[in-house]
Amino acid sequence: MVALQIRDVPEDMRDKLAVIARNRGQSLQAYLFDVIKDEVRRSENLAVLERFSGTSYGTSLTKRDVLGTLADGRRGRDRRLGAPDGPEVQE
Repeated sequence: MVALQIRDVPEDMRDKLAVIARNRGQSLQAYLFDVIKDEVRRSENLAVLERFSGTSYGTSLTKRDVLGTLADGRRGRDRRLGAPDGPEVQE
């Protein structure tokens, strides 16, 4: 493993980070490692999402299909609850 060092961190910022770490039952080092690890994980997730964003991978549903199904479900729920009819869903 390598060591990272961050220079010129204001003391009040370091103190606030230390409080967060303490409240989580961690050392400042362990907390900051978790923050860095989460950031790397999120960037990997974004890369996967980007890879699939231009495709219709997994579904052929249209916006109209989704909105219609939601509206039908809501109307059924409202009938069961005795709620008054709501407005129609606009696209």
